[in-house]
Amino acid sequence: MRRRTRSLIGTIGILAFVILYAPLAMAIADSRISQAPALIQTVLYCLLGIAWIFPLMPVIRWMERPDR
Repeated sequence: MRRRTRSLIGTIGILAFVILYAPLAMAIADSRISQAPALIQTVLYCLLGIAWIFPLMPVIRWMERPDR
């Protein structure tokens, strides 16, 4: 598969994941984190903000592979 095709498929996959992840993260933040102390809130918001990257790293690596 060409790199351009992988990039298109990967981009669509990443957008779909973020569209599903964002409301889930907001729901978690609204329901549970808002009652925690400020320091814990800060840490958890940072974790939720970065957590989406880890499941998508294999997709990003796959997209960036050179053509064969």
